[in-house]
Parts: sequence; structure tokens; C-alpha cells
Amino acid sequence: MADVDTRATFILRTYLHLASAVVGCVAVLYGLFSLGLAEPIARGMLSISWLIPMGGFILINWLASRAAHQAQDLGTQYLALAGFVVAQALILVPLLFMAQMMAPGVIESAASVTLLGFLGLTFIAFYTRKDFSFLRSLLIWGGVGALVLIVGGSLFGYELGTFFAVGMVVFAGAAILYDTSNVLHHYPEDRYVAASLELFASLGLLFWYVLSLFMQGE
Repeated sequence: MADVDTRATFILRTYLHLASAVVGCVAVLYGLFSLGLAEPIARGMLSISWLIPMGGFILINWLASRAAHQAQDLGTQYLALAGFVVAQALILVPLLFMAQMMAPGVIESAASVTLLGFLGLTFIAFYTRKDFSFLRSLLIWGGVGALVLIVGGSLFGYELGTFFAVGMVVFAGAAILYDTSNVLHHYPEDRYVAASLELFASLGLLFWYVLSLFMQGE
């Protein structure tokens, strides 16, 4: 129901915050690798059950999303986004460390494909102006199913393999369409921080599984 200028300002703010979150995540990762902290962090995470760091990440994701969506204070919303950016960087450290050791150059390739995929999906959402809110139920059930498979793989030691990674790339793509549609049609004008957080989470998920596929091909 907002006028065109108000909505355009909201969209611009959302994507500026998304870009800032991506730059912030890259900066945190660069600092960890430059200072030699990435290796002990990666080895520490890989030496324990993956359910522990994954569970912590999911909890932080939920808390940050809740705060960004519900907090009235803008500072709290920014704190939630910053906390999630740091959590995203930390959860990426083991995968990036292994990629750097096993297949130099694959990180840049995966990042390029992720960016192209994100831009393509964003173009589709903006061009069609379609409301993709119908994807919500599919994303909820798909997320629950994926979580069950991940937990089962961690507990029973079976590999999820290429087909799972492909499925998660599709899942992340659907999440980006859903989030972008919400930015266009549903978010209140004062929730650009929350909108950028959701887009950043979906983008991070897409990068994770694109990089996983690249590593499986090496």
C-alpha cells in the first residue's frame, strides 16, 4: 500500500544493507585467515560432531532473525545483523579452509557462480513481479527434511552426496525468490535490516552448497 518512492527507498536500503553484510562477512573471513586463526577454528569444528556448530548457527540465525523482525530499536536490529554476519563467517571457515587446501581457486569460482545465480533469481523476481509467498510451505517442509538428513548423516556417518547438494542449491534458489518477493510485496518499510538479513542467509546457503558441489568435482 506504500507509494512508489517509499517502496523504492525501502528496496534500496535493503540491498545496500545486504551488500554491507556480504562485505562484512568477507572482511571477517579475511581477518581470520590473515591472522592464522582460520586453521585452529576449522580444526576445532571438524574435531567435534558437526551437530554442535550447526546447532549453534541455527540458534543464532533464529535469534538474529527474531530480533531483526521484532525489535523496535534500530540499534538492536543492526546488532542482530552484525551477529549473524559473524556467525555466517565462522560457520564457513571449515569449508573454506578445506577448499583452500584441496582445490585452490575453487572458492573464487563458486563465489562467481553464486553471485550470477543470485542476480539471475533477483532479476526474475523483479521482472515478473510475481508473489512467491506460496513457496513458504515448501521451504518449511524442505528445510525440515534437509535438517533431518543432515542430522542423520552426522549421527550415522553416511555421506549425503551430490544429489543432496544439488537439491540444496535448488532449495536456496527458491529461498532467494521467496525473500526477494517479500522485499517487493510484503515487508514493512521500517524492516529493511530484517529483509537484508533473510536475503543474506539465503545467499550464504547458496554459496555453501555451490562450493560443496565444486569441491566434489575436484
